[in-house]
Amino acid sequence: MSDDRFRALPSVEVLVQQTLALGRSEGVPRALVVEAARAVLDDERKAGAPAGLADGRAERAAARARALAAPVQRRVINATGVVLHTNLGRAPLSEAAQAALAAAAGGYVSLEYDIAEGRRSHRAVGVEAWLCRLTGAEAALAVNNGAAALLLVISALAQGRKVVVSRGELVEIGGSFRLPEILKKAGATLVEVGTTNRTRLDDYRRATTADTALILRVHPSNFRVSGFSERPTRAELAALAKETGIPFVEDVGSGAFVDTAEMGLEHEPTVLESLTEGADLVTFSGDKLLGGPQAGLVVGRREWIAALKRDPLARALRIDKLTVAALEATLAAYVDPERAKSELPTLALLAAEKHALEGQAHRLRDALSGLSGLAVTVVPVQSEVGGGALPGVPRLRSNDD
Repeated sequence: MSDDRFRALPSVEVLVQQTLALGRSEGVPRALVVEAARAVLDDERKAGAPAGLADGRAERAAARARALAAPVQRRVINATGVVLHTNLGRAPLSEAAQAALAAAAGGYVSLEYDIAEGRRSHRAVGVEAWLCRLTGAEAALAVNNGAAALLLVISALAQGRKVVVSRGELVEIGGSFRLPEILKKAGATLVEVGTTNRTRLDDYRRATTADTALILRVHPSNFRVSGFSERPTRAELAALAKETGIPFVEDVGSGAFVDTAEMGLEHEPTVLESLTEGADLVTFSGDKLLGGPQAGLVVGRREWIAALKRDPLARALRIDKLTVAALEATLAAYVDPERAKSELPTLALLAAEKHALEGQAHRLRDALSGLSGLAVTVVPVQSEVGGGALPGVPRLRSNDD
């Protein structure tokens, strides 16, 4: 191809001036206009600089500059049918949590200061107090996500030692992060017991030795094993842990604080149930069925929580003031479970009746019907909970059931 076509391309600066002259990139920093101009010219070079691309060159650069200036993360409508959609940010926050987050973001807060005592405190003390109040746990800790909570537990309590877990619970929690890899990264040795579908109490008993640091139970919150399957109850594992003097840790994943069966869904194990049935530590996420911001939460025995707080990883995994604010406001709603079901968007959506959802769908259809070229029809569907909770269980509760 002749070089004449490439010589006909303007310089970056000429295209920048042409783009600015259009007046369609006002408010966009000049550096982004330059970046957009370079990209447009690179596209033309890759295409062999056909003469036809010269038309609208500045318009394309202006559009690209505006796109570069726009946030990548933006507000969207969740029309996927999945309530807790990981790719769309999981749980939307309540109005109270949004207000608390905005207040914390706009100024200084008592993040690590006890106003009443007039001295330094530790962060998330309010979150920990709410978690203990709501679950009856002796102590609690908050870190930045569910995987981090489990990582910290293993690092603090089992580094250089063994962790016993059923083969049927060696889950992949999303993004190709797998439980065995988390255990290895935390410095523990995985001891697999049982089979994929059947694990018995004696399997755990035979696997425990003087070098066993933890008995770990993982709730299958993002998959389902059915048919010819078996595994010990929490109470059985708790009794074995007490007998052997080994801490019993359960990762319940979704962080349910209310009975999902009351919302027309299958029962999802709650954090309180796990503690009541004997778990020494329970880990779970903040942005799933709890309905709050992303966080990893740990509740349980005071001595083990204290060990977690002493671990150097605790500082690396700690939450910031925005998460603290949103978590406190979210947890406060659970003082009254019925209030939580109405105020927390995730629970409100899960508890919504069919007629209410139909009404919303019809109002949305009416609002969109005036848009040119858009045909909108309301059709019945079954959505899912999503977010690693109640896998395969439809969200929709029909009034006719």
